Amino acid sequence: MTSFSPREIVSELDRYIVGQSDAKRAVAIALRNRWRRQQIEGDLREEILPKNILMIGPTGVGKTEIARRLARLAQAPFVKVEATKFTEVGYVGRDVEQIIRD
Repeated sequence: MTSFSPREIVSELDRYIVGQSDAKRAVAIALRNRWRRQQIEGDLREEILPKNILMIGPTGVGKTEIARRLARLAQAPFVKVEATKFTEVGYVGRDVEQIIRD
């Protein structure tokens, strides 16, 4: 991961994912910024808050594949959870502890 620039990350994603150029660019920048934040020493690191990404869109547009490929590039684990069957505790559905067990 250390040698990848956002442009190189997008290029790698382009090998597997057609279209979604804005999404690929956004996640590439976020991944690089995450790595850069980890390189900062001491108290300054705590001052720089990590950014989260929420990918939304209809079925089949590539959200899962983008996340899967990013995880592979970052050598990070990838866990996929079907969120539609989970709701707030107290309502019909499952809670967080059941997500972990599934």
